[in-house]
Amino acid sequence: MADGRGLPFDCAPSLKLEAHERMARMQFEAVNRRIDKIEVLMERLERRLWLAVYGVVGVILAQAVQGLLAAAP
Repeated sequence: MADGRGLPFDCAPSLKLEAHERMARMQFEAVNRRIDKIEVLMERLERRLWLAVYGVVGVILAQAVQGLLAAAP
């Protein structure tokens, strides 16, 4: 838009809307970064959980093998 002198001016409601859109975009970007961090942490936790499961299964199998070796001389 231009005033009587031919110079453009900014409309206040338009500036508010742009500021709100920028703020919303920044908030969504922050949320996406947090979600990405949470996903990485969940992957790490899942790996640790599987290591624990495999460890428990390994101990159970080792005890079963020991029992079989003790039973069969």
